[in-house]
Amino acid sequence: MIGTRGAANPMQAGVGTASTAMPLVLHYWGIARRHMWLILGFVAAALVLGAIVTLLTTPQYTAQARIEIQRQQANVTNVEGLEPEQTGQNLEFYQTQYSLLKARSLADRVSRNLRLARDVEFLDAHGIDHGSSLLSPNSKSNLNPSELRAREVAVVNALLEAIEITPVRGSALVDVSYTSASPSISAKISNVWIDEFVRQNIDRRFASTSDARQFLETRLADLRDRLEKSERDLVNYAEAQGIVRLAETQSSDGRTSTAQTLVGSNLDSLNRELVAATAQRVAAEGHRDAARLSRSNSDTISNSAVNQLRQRRAEMSAEYAQMMEQFEPAYPPARALQQQIAALDRSIIEEERRVLDAGSAAYDAALYRENMLKSKVQELLGKLDRQNRATIQYNIYQREVDTNRELYNGLLQRYKEIGVAGVGVNNVAVVDAATIPSVPSSPNLMINLAIALIIGLASAIAAVLVLENLDEGIRQPQQVVEKLGVPLLGTTPHIEGEEPREVVRDPKSIISEAYMTVRTNLSFATDHGVPRAFSVTSSAPAEGKSTTSFALALMLSRVGKKVLLVDIDLRLPALAKALRLSNEHGMSNYLSGSDNWRAMVQATDLPNLSFLGSGPVPPSAPELLSSGRLSAFIEDALQHYDHVVFDSAPMLGLSDAALVGRAVEGVVFAIEYNRVPIRSLTSSLEWLHDAQIRVFGAVVTKYKSEKSGYGYGYDYVYQYEYGNGSSRES
Repeated sequence: MIGTRGAANPMQAGVGTASTAMPLVLHYWGIARRHMWLILGFVAAALVLGAIVTLLTTPQYTAQARIEIQRQQANVTNVEGLEPEQTGQNLEFYQTQYSLLKARSLADRVSRNLRLARDVEFLDAHGIDHGSSLLSPNSKSNLNPSELRAREVAVVNALLEAIEITPVRGSALVDVSYTSASPSISAKISNVWIDEFVRQNIDRRFASTSDARQFLETRLADLRDRLEKSERDLVNYAEAQGIVRLAETQSSDGRTSTAQTLVGSNLDSLNRELVAATAQRVAAEGHRDAARLSRSNSDTISNSAVNQLRQRRAEMSAEYAQMMEQFEPAYPPARALQQQIAALDRSIIEEERRVLDAGSAAYDAALYRENMLKSKVQELLGKLDRQNRATIQYNIYQREVDTNRELYNGLLQRYKEIGVAGVGVNNVAVVDAATIPSVPSSPNLMINLAIALIIGLASAIAAVLVLENLDEGIRQPQQVVEKLGVPLLGTTPHIEGEEPREVVRDPKSIISEAYMTVRTNLSFATDHGVPRAFSVTSSAPAEGKSTTSFALALMLSRVGKKVLLVDIDLRLPALAKALRLSNEHGMSNYLSGSDNWRAMVQATDLPNLSFLGSGPVPPSAPELLSSGRLSAFIEDALQHYDHVVFDSAPMLGLSDAALVGRAVEGVVFAIEYNRVPIRSLTSSLEWLHDAQIRVFGAVVTKYKSEKSGYGYGYDYVYQYEYGNGSSRES
């Protein structure tokens, strides 16, 4: 019957069995304890190496200067620069400045300024080979151009490696540090680095101004030609169309519009004259019509001659009326007076007619003048209409002139401005100049030792992890279930300096208690309790299978069961010697043909426990085990004993354990703590599984709690005090 390969039954938890997974901290602590000396060795070696490197390293001196970089420079002129004002507010402004401070072009400027490619002190400070041809920075050398250029490149690379730009957090301050083996060189380069950075900013600003001036000059020449051509086209068109501008206006956007032309001005004047002539004609016509209707009008009334004649007639009429009071009309003076009155009436009529004729003449003159003005106005209206039509094209020419003039004036103003735009206060200010350092900045013994400690620990951890991955033995009892998939029957401790088979005889010993737990857990393996016939095997020799088989047989005998312990390891038997019994006759004799196996059974000094040795070592153990006599032996032995426990051979490379396992109910698998790789254990268990052999569970033997991180007895530990014979459970 095939054994269960799932998780262990909760009832199978016993001494040394973890009910839950090991805490991660304790797991790592256990690993550290197992490899304590390896870790200490790595750390000690790293510290010694760090100290040696520190003592042998050339001292380095760091000189630091501090500058302030303003986001917007102050202008001494009221003129904008080439870049917009918001440029200084961009988030990338300072990152750009930091990159410029460590640019290769700036390092090249510093190198050329100080002639570092010929500076022996600098070359020695940075370990650059200069040969024997250079005696001083100003000396002539016989270096060819390619060698000199290669040295300049090496100098620039050394500068870039030694310079460090450190922004001061939360401010516009920047620390410029330079490190070398020479204190004076470090201070000098730090200060020159800042000076060259300031000059580079100024040069870059003036260079951009120069490029802009050249561009604007080209554009101004082109716009000037376009403006002249557009103005010429405008004048020629105005001349061809007879457009004479008397007044012009200009809007706020620079657009020019014609306020008045000559034709428009003439039309305006004639129109006013026409209105006056029309009013004069209407007045003359009114006088004329009124005079025709009443034979009198205001002109006749206001005429002095007519008024004098009327006054004379009135006087004569009054004199005639007075005369008629005394005389008759035939009276000669009266008749003469009457004739004078008639003559005055005729004179008045003639004078009034003359005045009326003069009013008609004035009307005719006003009408003629009105008609003449109307014809002139109509003529000017036609001419103005033609000019208005021509004004459409004229305005097109005018807009082109305005546009070209606006562009030209704008570029001209900009051209004048950039001439003085570069005159400003530099946005970089030196806060603290670098001074010659008095103490080296590196190497720092404490820092190097701390780094060495970290490296040593990291190396030790890496080595431990490698060893842990290479050493795949069972380190914790719960790994039996997690990685092998078989139930854990129990865990037995490692006994230093004593024979386990002797210690297990003491019922008060820890190992005896452990095997009692294994026996208890084994009772849950079948429906009838502890299997009546089972074998104990292991993956490799010396894993504790013989001790386990003896201990289980002993535990069964202590509860009153009659047990037969059989050593069926026909290749390398060990139980007979451990029990101090004879091994002259045994299972090999029975399997080879002898039927009286009971005569070969030996009694032990333990009650209810009998022993059957393996007998002489046969030439071929598998041939003997593969016969049917082993099954017949088990069937016959179970008629005389309650349990038959077989101490089988190990699994790897041998078929003996599988042949024995097929004859019994199942096997108990012994696993030595942290010895056999898990892959070997898995291979052995798969072999048993393929042979359809039931595995009741595994027993972890020789468990060392001080190396695993757990004390023995994960759930509980029994401790005994032998002085007074008392015991206590903890």
